[in-house]
Amino acid sequence: MTLAAGMATQGAKPVVAIYSTFLQRGYDQLVHDVAVQDLDVLFAIDRGGVVGPDGATHAGNLDLSFLRCVPNMLLMAPADEAEARQMLTTGHYHQGPAAVRYPRGTGPGVAVGAELSTLPIGKAQVRRQGDRVALLAFGATVPAAEQVGAELGLTVVNMRFIKPLDRELLLRLAREHEGLVTIEDNVVAGGAGSGVSELLNAEGVTVPMLHLGLPDAFQHHASREDLLAEAGIDAAGIRAAVLRRWPQLLPQAPASATG
Repeated sequence: MTLAAGMATQGAKPVVAIYSTFLQRGYDQLVHDVAVQDLDVLFAIDRGGVVGPDGATHAGNLDLSFLRCVPNMLLMAPADEAEARQMLTTGHYHQGPAAVRYPRGTGPGVAVGAELSTLPIGKAQVRRQGDRVALLAFGATVPAAEQVGAELGLTVVNMRFIKPLDRELLLRLAREHEGLVTIEDNVVAGGAGSGVSELLNAEGVTVPMLHLGLPDAFQHHASREDLLAEAGIDAAGIRAAVLRRWPQLLPQAPASATG
């Protein structure tokens, strides 16, 4: 971390490729050697979120919380392989500290193009326009959110950026929907969903919210899929949580005909 900071002072563009859990040990250097000086360093953060068989010592459950509070930091989480490439390119061309946080394992299978295109900073992507409730999904939780959104007729947003958030879109969604649901494979405490609540509160906007994410506990050995299900942020868990909060969204069976 400190080596990368030194390289950046000399005009290089270093990329620090690091596990999320090991970044915790370099947090002091990230803050004092990189962010305080607003140095041009890109962090490629692997194993963000649950890691399955590697256990609690390698779980990257905390990074969105401890990174988004750092001044000068640009923080991104891709929904798929193609977006990871775009975000790494965006971070490369961005002047200042930037981080791309992605999970262990394979993506959903989206084809990756040959071009190195960038994304507009701080702009989310509406994947599905629905009504009543909007699902605001960060990173690897986007595919599950899309499945639930299609089943229940909800709006689905690929948030893309944890810092900065898409202020304009969030204010519009809060005006147009009965409630907002944030979904992240990070602890709920201080995470991306907390950032959404902070933004709306600062704007004086009140809307019912539901924050879904990892528990306030260290998860143990299991597959990534099992740990996501245990935390309630797979498709089944998201659907169940949304319907508990807004039972009126449950599709109504047609009334039986009477003779």
